[in-house]
Amino acid sequence: MKHITRSLSLLSLPLLFAASANAQSNIDVHFGGGMAWAKSSGQQIDTFNNGTPYTTPSMQNSFLGGGGEVMFTPQFGAGAEFNWQIAKSDYAGLQVRPLFYDFNGVWHPNPHNKRYVFEARAGLGGTSLHFSNSSSTCDPFTGCSSFTNYAASSNHFQLHMGVAANIYLTSKVFFRPELDAHWVNNFFQYGSNWVPRASLAIGYTFGER
Repeated sequence: MKHITRSLSLLSLPLLFAASANAQSNIDVHFGGGMAWAKSSGQQIDTFNNGTPYTTPSMQNSFLGGGGEVMFTPQFGAGAEFNWQIAKSDYAGLQVRPLFYDFNGVWHPNPHNKRYVFEARAGLGGTSLHFSNSSSTCDPFTGCSSFTNYAASSNHFQLHMGVAANIYLTSKVFFRPELDAHWVNNFFQYGSNWVPRASLAIGYTFGER
């Protein structure tokens, strides 16, 4: 959780800086959840070297995430997003939690519409897989307890593209459906470098529209 909080804080810094540097800029922030998918690589892994192979899983999991953008002109701006898997999932005898982050150029083709604003974004970032192993122990004096051991991490460069629509419920508050595609370099843990993601979020616009 500290890693997630620190990353979100870092992602917010360029947005806050840009907003203070240009008082005429708009800043949009949003937070929500969705699903991401990647097929299994079909590999068999003897994780614990005990003769028991595990098949690598697919990714079909729920994610939380947030982000925002600063619009330097009504049509063009820059933004960032950060998404993490809500709960750890099984991976060949271990547990894994994927994280995605990206920095993007942003285009609003219809910025002056008061009810909805379409958005296209593209950029680059990274993907991180954090592996851990859960175990338990029992003691006749203290009882049983469980704990999680860090196992390994795998970091990958990624390219990102997405489309969204900010549908305004009020002059500032918007509902945001979004479709994204992450191309993750050498994503050998899964069966494809492409990871599509669909999400729904709620957001707020600071500044004049």
